[in-house]
Amino acid sequence: MRVLTAPLEELGEFMEVKDRLQRKAGCVSLTGCVESQKLHMIYGLGDGFKNRLIVTFSDLRVKELMEDYRFYDRNVLAYPAKDLIFYQADIHGNQLMTERIKCLRRMLEGKPVTIITTFSSLMAPQISIEEWKRHLLSIDGKAPVDEKKLASRLVEMGYEKNYQVEAPGQFSIRGGIVDIFDLTEENPYRIELWGDEIESIRSFDVLSQRSIEKLSAITVYPAGEMLLSGERLKKGMEKIEKEGKSFSEKLRGEFRTEEAHRVEMQIKELKEQVYEFQNLVNLDAYVHYFYEDTVSFLELFDRSKTCIFVDEPARVREHADAVELEFRESMMHRVEKGYILPGQMKLLYSVDEVAAKLQLGHVATLASLDMKASLFKADRKADISVKSISSYNNSFEALIQDLKRYKKNGYRILLLSGSRTRAERLARDLQDEEISAFYTEDPDRELKPGELMTFYGRVMKGFEYPLLKFAVISESDIFGAEKKKKKKKKVYEGQKIHDFNELKVGDYVVHENHGLGIYKGIEKVEVEKVVKDYIKIEYRDGGNLYVLATGLDVIQKYASADARRPKLNKLGTLEWSRTKSKVREATGEVARDLVELYAARQQQNGFQFGKDTVWQREFEELFPFEETEDQIAAIEATKKDMESNKIMDRLICGDVGYGKTEIAIRAAFKAIQEGKQVIFLVPTTILAQQHYGTFLQRMKDFPVRVDLLSRFRTSAEQKKTVEDLRKGLVDIVIGTHRVLSKDVVYKDLGLLIIDEEQRFGVTHKEKIKKMKENVDVLTLTATPIPRTLHMSLVGIRDMSVLEEAPGDRVPIQTYVMEYNEEMVREAIVRELSRNGQVYYVYNRVNNIADITASIQQLVPEAAVAFAHGQMKERELERIMYDFINGEIDVLVSTTIIETGLDISNVNTMIIHDSDTMGLSQLYQLRGRVGRSNRTAYAFLMYKRDKMLKEIAEKRLSAIKEFTELGSGFKIAMRDLEIRGAGNLLGAKQHGHMQAVGYDLYCKMLNESVKSLKGISLAEDFSTSVDIDVDAFIPPAYIVNEVQKLDIYKRIAGIENMGERDDMREELLDRFGEIPAPVENLLRIAMIRVNAHKLYMTEVKGKNGEIRFTLKADANITPEGIPKVLKRHEKLSFSAKGTPFFLFRYKKCGMVERDAQMLLSFTEDLLFSMGKELIKDLV
Repeated sequence: MRVLTAPLEELGEFMEVKDRLQRKAGCVSLTGCVESQKLHMIYGLGDGFKNRLIVTFSDLRVKELMEDYRFYDRNVLAYPAKDLIFYQADIHGNQLMTERIKCLRRMLEGKPVTIITTFSSLMAPQISIEEWKRHLLSIDGKAPVDEKKLASRLVEMGYEKNYQVEAPGQFSIRGGIVDIFDLTEENPYRIELWGDEIESIRSFDVLSQRSIEKLSAITVYPAGEMLLSGERLKKGMEKIEKEGKSFSEKLRGEFRTEEAHRVEMQIKELKEQVYEFQNLVNLDAYVHYFYEDTVSFLELFDRSKTCIFVDEPARVREHADAVELEFRESMMHRVEKGYILPGQMKLLYSVDEVAAKLQLGHVATLASLDMKASLFKADRKADISVKSISSYNNSFEALIQDLKRYKKNGYRILLLSGSRTRAERLARDLQDEEISAFYTEDPDRELKPGELMTFYGRVMKGFEYPLLKFAVISESDIFGAEKKKKKKKKVYEGQKIHDFNELKVGDYVVHENHGLGIYKGIEKVEVEKVVKDYIKIEYRDGGNLYVLATGLDVIQKYASADARRPKLNKLGTLEWSRTKSKVREATGEVARDLVELYAARQQQNGFQFGKDTVWQREFEELFPFEETEDQIAAIEATKKDMESNKIMDRLICGDVGYGKTEIAIRAAFKAIQEGKQVIFLVPTTILAQQHYGTFLQRMKDFPVRVDLLSRFRTSAEQKKTVEDLRKGLVDIVIGTHRVLSKDVVYKDLGLLIIDEEQRFGVTHKEKIKKMKENVDVLTLTATPIPRTLHMSLVGIRDMSVLEEAPGDRVPIQTYVMEYNEEMVREAIVRELSRNGQVYYVYNRVNNIADITASIQQLVPEAAVAFAHGQMKERELERIMYDFINGEIDVLVSTTIIETGLDISNVNTMIIHDSDTMGLSQLYQLRGRVGRSNRTAYAFLMYKRDKMLKEIAEKRLSAIKEFTELGSGFKIAMRDLEIRGAGNLLGAKQHGHMQAVGYDLYCKMLNESVKSLKGISLAEDFSTSVDIDVDAFIPPAYIVNEVQKLDIYKRIAGIENMGERDDMREELLDRFGEIPAPVENLLRIAMIRVNAHKLYMTEVKGKNGEIRFTLKADANITPEGIPKVLKRHEKLSFSAKGTPFFLFRYKKCGMVERDAQMLLSFTEDLLFSMGKELIKDLV
């Protein structure tokens, strides 16, 4: 980019420094540098080096620099520091490790790279680059592959074996197909083997399991940072054991038996983890026992080709010392108590050691002021004169004056804009102001004195070099505070719930015709030499029902809102059909209410708001985050509703913190411009307080008056607000149900916004309903509304669903560990040291005060308080109020915090006895932290009693699935969905939902709504196909029971040829060549579809005859029957009682041939019947 580097070359000091840097190793120091200009310097000085390493002092700063440096170089990566203190957890989230390995991958590939990191990550020991190279796994199509060796090789590289790959870092091997999900790749690889030869390598999509592209060769990068071969592992473990033994003996000698016992247990558990569970997660802390010679991250670079830049060395020093001190103190504490071995205390490289290593390379430090206490001795110092551009705060005139002055003085000016179109427009606007400016996309166009160029790109803040007469002005200098524009990253979406999600033996299932029973697994049943898979369901009083695995589409998993045990039905009685008809009646009522309500609203006219004004646009630009696509869609829809003459009634559902409030704020602003008043109704005083803060913050630049009506206001204040509302002086009033009181009168109400509607009582709901009749309403809710219900209600209520998380969130680092006071203390101290606050969740009210006291003892410097639901409401609110205002550091509370409090300063949560909570609860709780751009921590603690190994392991793995994006999320979503449905439809409906299970209820409701809206529905009937052919999935083809069920269910749900072909493709792709019985399954699925179209209830084929039974009221063309009979002479038709066709043929005696004949006959007959008997749809 000559446009940026050319002016620097005229700077004497710059050229000297650059020359010195390239000639020999050592340190040069530059002072006088300001914000974004540092990166300009770095870009200029780093020219000619293959790699650049930028070292700074905090994770947040890494992010800022990364954003800024992208302008100069797209290939910039962040290398996050290892968390050295909490490495002891049983399970870590692997988000940060993935980012680290991505950096290493670029280095191993030998590509030029710029990496930004903090000094603390240089202090952690690493294994050398040679070791990494040794552990790369290259697979090309030529060399033979041994599955067993490959598996052990992958485990050694840190991959985890699973039966199906779902997340990065997993692999699976089944029947000649190897799937590997490389941590550094977007998609996993699939390798198909023939014996030990490779047939094909390709990448595939995780969710659909479909192939994406063919590859000729791949390199798999390790998925862990401890790469241990069996030999090395054994030696290291022996060292650890030896030291552990001598340490515990020493402790026993000093009569510290508790600590000695702790050391012994620690070692024992470690051995168990490593040898029995092959779990190498926690060995990071023992790296010195396995590798004698570790290196710093710094030494992974080729010294001669790398230039190292240190940003603000004094701040870096401060940060490094703090890390070292924290580490040392925590290690001292731990060694004393026997939590770690003395040898582990030397884990970190000291600050001076790292600084000395740095000095050996080519180092440049950049600082704004020359500070004495620096880490480095500089061989050459230079002071660069440069200054920041002061902000123009949206004043275009001031900018014009400055530009004219600059041009007069012969400056070269570069104006940067965040989008190409805006850059072009800026050039045109300046030309209109008689300033000659031009826009170019050529980064190497050098500027001449007096020239002004607009260019695409962004830096945080502009800068000028007075001596060089060169200025860079960024868009944010002109138009005020920088918008955090984040590009969309591909987010890993948890799997959308499959219908058959995770059916286990012993689960309750609902069969649409027979009712509620217990699923007992798949059984193979052989009848007259024909094998089929049946699903066994057990009913009350010992009745068993066997359902053909091909007829799975009438079974659903029973799900209801509370986990009470449902009552089983009895086979062969009428109770189930009674229950069903009761529920059908009830859903009919709901549907009627909904449809009537909607019709009434449709007929009335509401206020028609005008189109967006300039103010509106300006107001929206001030939103400091980038809107997600869902948010934009919701905002558009809301405005459209307001601009129409209908009365708006829109529901916005989205997870906590997905930006629902912003949509409400924009709608409110729109209403105010037309002189209307807005009510924002919230369920609790605390929420009112919070929203009040948000509104004030967002509206502060505009003449809008926001008032609060809640118990935190004195009666005089409340009176004044009420008076002003009547006069029309207050634009927005935020409050609890107090705003619905009779004495509150509005001058001209235009919009009602309701937050968390489901939490208001009946009387309030009635009042709201009255208001709703002629006012636009916007309702916000965080309970996810079920997809299924959403579909059936979509015609009745306008909904916007926000499913996409905001881009700026940092994933929550989740640790699962046994309760350990030391960890709790450190977690709290660490959060307080970055001025944050902590939630400590403890779910028993009776001794919550004792726990609070014990935490106060652990961390005397913190302000600790407790809150629970049995307190007086005033008291609870007071505590919460103090917590929001930051007067309390640690809040010990029961799970009441799971509902709706949004405090972005709380970024650590510790959950006591997490194993006793439901997953959905944990998910909601975890959503309370990580609401800002800092890394948040969630510690799930459990008491590890030495339970039976197996139970302990199961429990652990359940929590483990939950840490990142495991299935815990799916279950939680399911659970919440059902609760959401109950809230949406009211309590009475809830009971009916219990009776038939959630899925069937939704199905029925959907039918009711359709029939009310006049969409005719034929009575639903099921078609069963029972033909004498082997139709099942052989165990060798799909080993896993859950997957097998899933495939059965999906084959049973096939509705047309296209879907069948897709299924076939997928089977080939995922499991290899399709065996005959599975092919038969697919054919039977199509036979069922075609028979259903002909109103047949059963197709039965055995002993040389095929019988097609029709429904008595089948809607077919009777004239066509003789034609069909004529075409097939062996076919007869009987119309007595239940009508049926009968076809007889002669078997040939060979089982396989007979089966094929039977299938072909059936298909042909159905085809010709279809041609003659189905009425042409007019």
